[in-house]
Amino acid sequence: MKQGITSTYRLGVDVGGTFTDLIMIDKESGETYTSKVPSTPHDSSVGVLNGIAKICEQNGIDARNITHVMHGTTVATNTVLEGKGARVGLVTTKGYRHVLQMARSFVPGGLGGWVTYNKRPLMAPLELTIEADERMDAQGVVVKPLDEANLRKNLERLKEKKIEALTVCLVNSYANGENEVRVRAIAESVLPGVSISISSEVMPEMYEYERAETTVVNSYIRPVVSRYMENLHRELGTKMKGIKLQVLRSDGGLASVEAASNSPVNMLMSGPAGGVSGALWVAKHAGYKNLLTFDMGGTSTDVALIKGGVAQTRRETRVSDVTVRVPSIDVRTVGAGGGSIAYVPELTKALRVGPQSAGAVPGPAAYMKGGTKPTVTDANVVLGYLPISSKLGGDMKIDKSLAEKSMATIAQPLGKSIKEAAEGVVNIVNENMFGALRLVSIEQGYDPRDFALIAFGGAGPLHANALGKLMGSWPVIIPPAPGVLCAYGDATTRLRDEASRTFIRRLSDTSNEDVLAMLDELTNVASRSLAQEGLSESAQTVSYQIDLRYRGQGMSLTIAVDREQFMKEGLLGIAKRFDEMHTQLYTFALEVPQELVNLRAVVEGPETLVKLEPLQQGTGDSSAAVIEETELFFEGQERRAKIYDRAKLRYGDVIPGPAIVCQMDSTTVILPDHTGVVDAVANIIIRPNHQLQKTQ
Repeated sequence: MKQGITSTYRLGVDVGGTFTDLIMIDKESGETYTSKVPSTPHDSSVGVLNGIAKICEQNGIDARNITHVMHGTTVATNTVLEGKGARVGLVTTKGYRHVLQMARSFVPGGLGGWVTYNKRPLMAPLELTIEADERMDAQGVVVKPLDEANLRKNLERLKEKKIEALTVCLVNSYANGENEVRVRAIAESVLPGVSISISSEVMPEMYEYERAETTVVNSYIRPVVSRYMENLHRELGTKMKGIKLQVLRSDGGLASVEAASNSPVNMLMSGPAGGVSGALWVAKHAGYKNLLTFDMGGTSTDVALIKGGVAQTRRETRVSDVTVRVPSIDVRTVGAGGGSIAYVPELTKALRVGPQSAGAVPGPAAYMKGGTKPTVTDANVVLGYLPISSKLGGDMKIDKSLAEKSMATIAQPLGKSIKEAAEGVVNIVNENMFGALRLVSIEQGYDPRDFALIAFGGAGPLHANALGKLMGSWPVIIPPAPGVLCAYGDATTRLRDEASRTFIRRLSDTSNEDVLAMLDELTNVASRSLAQEGLSESAQTVSYQIDLRYRGQGMSLTIAVDREQFMKEGLLGIAKRFDEMHTQLYTFALEVPQELVNLRAVVEGPETLVKLEPLQQGTGDSSAAVIEETELFFEGQERRAKIYDRAKLRYGDVIPGPAIVCQMDSTTVILPDHTGVVDAVANIIIRPNHQLQKTQ
């Protein structure tokens, strides 16, 4: 055994569309090991188990010494995207049966969307919706008791229709969930074995449609996610006695298997959140607090913004045209990845890239797995950015002739050479990703020139330098293991849970003491799930989120604050920060009373120790890491370049562009007139030459 039989390990696993990434951390020393295997879209757990077997075999580690597995998964997301969830019944208050049909007046696609948009079938259709004869007022007082006999009769009708999950969403239940709890108890007796989600537990906040939609989505994906989590937990348990499996939430925290199974709606952005968490970990050790994250995989690219060492979050999560009211890191996704397919429409003869993807199967043509269509990866191979000597996943070879053959299918109708067509593909996909980065920066009131760009994912470092040029975001940071950074995020993320409550009051109509008392009550609720994982109260940290709006507004903004800050500044300090945020986003603040909307307590567990050994000091001369010389095609010209082995680079080594840096999990391109410098914790820091001279 590499570390001896006494060592125990934490394992981070991130399942992507093309690859499954793994990182193993020695809990005593903090030493890390990484690996990558192809994903298995038919059953993600197969890829996870394959990856565990591989990383253990590579490093001589006994799988029985793994005590914790932290898992970022796209199972919940894919269930929504593919429409393969449960058959869901819905119980509403009498008179509110059409709550999902009425929805909100939003149609994607602008004005033309009204003509072309086809609304997807409801996850809880009208024929599976029944009404409960009851009524609760907005203060949580029962106006009309629940008619239990009538409810039983209606539930019997749903039973005949063979529903697989049930949602209960009653009017004003966010103020008092008593009737929902009673409906669940009756439903459990009428519908044994059917999973039941109630809105007062899933999302105890106002707005009937959002609460209903969120809880219905939870019901829709719950059987699929629960089955996946339980199967994976069981399989892991056969290899690792007493294993603790935890799942990454959309907001960047970890949840237990039980919490993930009961509230899978909180896992919809589990995969992308891992990358942002990993970027935070790298940035903390590298000394950067303002970052744009750029995670490019085989199928899509995810981007986010980190300000002052804190990832920006939002209270809504959107997957396709489904929007739910749950917290998530503000990640924007564009269908641009290494597997994105390039094509030339017959009608326009204009080159297009994505969002269709070759995925893991059959994959890009260069991977020799049966793919024939030209992809972004094939374009990088043709241009020389992804040399055939590099290895993906440790053992995957690349065939340049197959990449050239696929690229010829678009070069001919464009009237371009193969390399010119390939450069066009790369330029277009870069512009697509540039658009996504603008959404989290410029459109949120941030200047991207004030942020560094950190690139990861298997394909991120290939395009990072070009994106830095487009954004004006310097330096560009390439982490030590960019291809498995999402798994780093999974492994280093803290346990997290939250509790919320709607509390509509003008600031003048309440007090600091009243608000703090309610936040303390919510803290007790949120801390229970962490206590069940064995975390004492002293090991937990608490922060608060307060939703405010101007009196008369419909929407609110979320202000984050810790207890010490609230005790010092109170509601007046929160109001001032709200005005500042409103001005940043919308350029103005109103001189009208502010109003509380929701209160929220967020509880987190301790951080995970990960040892970062300082890199051995180099001389600045990187020539010892040179593998070979090659040619790149850049801006219509062939350029001589060197290929470097990243494992041989040392602290302070300078890598002049054009250059390619190869490693097991990714490949980095440094463009002409740019230079990479290796920092003390093994990041490659890329800057334009003119900027580099100013910093020296």
